[in-house]
Formats: sequence, C-alpha cells, structure tokens
Amino acid sequence: MKKTYLIITVFLFVVNVETTFSQTFNTYYGSVVDQVSESNILSDLTTFENYGVKELGTSELSNTKDWLVSRYQSLGYTAIEQQAFSYSGNTSYNIIVTKTGRVYPNTYIIIDAHYDTINGTGTNDNGSGTVLLLEIARLLANVDTEYSIKFIHFSGEELGLIGSNYYVDNTVNPQNLDIRLVFNIDEVGGVNGANNTTIVCEEDRSNPPANNSASSIATQTLAACMELYSNLNTEISYAYASDYIPFENNGEIITGLYEKNETPYAHTANDLLVNMDPAYLFQVTKGALGAALEFAISTNPLSIDSNHLDTEVILFPNPSSGKLTIKIANFQNEMALMTVYNMLGKNVFHTKLTQMNSSVNLKNLSPGVYLAVFENDSRTTTKKIILK
Repeated sequence: MKKTYLIITVFLFVVNVETTFSQTFNTYYGSVVDQVSESNILSDLTTFENYGVKELGTSELSNTKDWLVSRYQSLGYTAIEQQAFSYSGNTSYNIIVTKTGRVYPNTYIIIDAHYDTINGTGTNDNGSGTVLLLEIARLLANVDTEYSIKFIHFSGEELGLIGSNYYVDNTVNPQNLDIRLVFNIDEVGGVNGANNTTIVCEEDRSNPPANNSASSIATQTLAACMELYSNLNTEISYAYASDYIPFENNGEIITGLYEKNETPYAHTANDLLVNMDPAYLFQVTKGALGAALEFAISTNPLSIDSNHLDTEVILFPNPSSGKLTIKIANFQNEMALMTVYNMLGKNVFHTKLTQMNSSVNLKNLSPGVYLAVFENDSRTTTKKIILK
C-alpha cells in the first residue's frame, strides 16, 4: 500500500560512516540466484489470487495464513511463529519464520511483506511481495548465512500498518531484538503491457535523521545487487507508507523495493495476475535474492580455507558407495561438526561426530562430487567426497 504524503527532507552530512556491505558480483550468489523459478512464482501467485479478498476478520485471510505456514513447513522450516493481534474486534496473525545464522545467530536481517488485501485479491498488492518472500526462503533454506534471517508476513498493513506496529511494540522492543537491517517488499509485480525495466529502491529520509546515512548505504547496496543479479535498472527514492515505517520510527535501518510503474489497480477488484507482468516479478525476485545473500552474508562453502585441521581428517573409502569412515586425529572437546555441500553450495547433509572414529551414511545422496566441511574446536577443513 502506498499513499501520497507531503515530504519535507532535511539533508545532513555525516562523516566517518562505516560501509558494512560490499557491492561486487559474487559468483556463488549468482549460482543461487540462477535457481529462481518463474514457474514457482506463477504457481504461488495463482494460489494467492484464488484465496480471494484477504481482509481482516475473513476466512480468506485465515486460509491464506494457513497456506503460508504450510508452504514454509514444506520447505523444511520449523521456527515458525503465528503472532496473534486484535484490531476492531478481529484477530489476525503475523507469520514470523526464523532462519538461524551460523556466526551471528542473535542478529537479524528482517525481510518482510504484507499478505492482507482490501477490495480485491491483491495479487500485486501484495501477493507479489508475498510470493517473492516464499521463493527467497525456498532457495535460502539450505544456504548458510552469517546473520540470522526473519521472513515476516505482516497482516493489517492495509488498515494502517497494524501488524508491523504490533510486532515492533511487542517483540522488537521487549526482546531488545538486534536488527541489522529491515528489507521491505511491497507491490513489485509490474503492469501488464508497460515497459517494466526499473525497480525503485527505497531509503530512509525521515526525521530525526540518525539512521539515514546507514539506510542510504544499505539502499545503494540493494540497488547495486538488483543490477548485478537481475536485468533491471534502479532508481532510489524515499520510504513511505509500508511495513518498514514502524521500524524506521523505532530507529532501525531500513530499505525496500517498490515497482517503478505503479499499478492503477491497487485496492480494486482488478488487482489480478492478468494485469501484472510476471517476468518483471521474476527479475525483481532474482535481484532481491542477491541482495538478501549480500545482507545476510553467505559464505561459499566451496572456498572455505583449511585451518590447522586439514591433515588430521581422513576419509575412507573415497570414492565411496555412501558409507564413510571418518577419523579425526587429535579430537578436541566432545564433538565435531560435519556439513556436506553439493557443488552449488547447497547444504545436503549435517551431523555431529562425537568420537575420533565415526561412520556416516550418505547413500541417500545422488552420485557425484561433494564438499565436506569439518569443524572441531575452532579448527576447520574441507574435504572432497566422491559418491559412486
């Protein structure tokens, strides 16, 4: 949802601003982005549209909530919270799905979109953002990230950011949640028949301006990632009237995406898939996924350096039919971790090794070449495994 406001902008020059995001093409990120599925996006958009008008207090909104929860469960996510809140005598739910980071598990990237609608099915506003989150979550499910990610589907946005305000007041502040960035997705489906070649990247230009510089840095990085990982051009504008505003007002660093050609059908019965540009949403999803990988910092497991453990790990037989014996000399503490990745960097197996000599069974994996990362007492190494 967007509304027009009178914006008074105060420019503040800030020195010694630390840039925390890089802006160069990452071939590993590119390999993940290449797996974005246009057919998945179309299928989810069609399902979203078929659930009908999703206003607070309706069975249509409740059914959409249940579908989203089920979709995340099917992707393997288990940390799924349905946060209830009341408004005008009706109960609705924010859906919060948490993916835990390996290095900074208690610091979060929030990627959000609202799933409620008014006056129509809202296939663009905001089915487009809803299914974009689903596709990103699908592809990040088995990708390690340094920072934790919360995928949040807010309700009550169309009635005045009710769900996101509730989340900030009842989760962010009471838990003193450490938020690295809020990345908001709202209405990114494009207009059928229009020349949809540009995506708008939104930054904080509000008062007080304490976080404006940090938001600008994040938004510049977002714009760079959109151009690196999609075929879209970018334009930078200001953030307004969507679910990042309660976070902005709370002093968090925000950024967001919004379509350049704004649909004339928002909040009407004609906000339908037939009036959208799915190819545009496909490109937006690719760029947004590249940005999510950049913001959460995913380490390419194929390039992990050895650290004093290389000569201490022995695998046999290798090549193997699936049953492996692992020997770790100078075994430290009570366990070691073993994570197996395919050649695209997807985590396909993970276990704890509790003794110097252990056995694992990888028979469920397809024949091919894999990388096994071993960690024991802050020491790491990567070993190639060949399954036949």
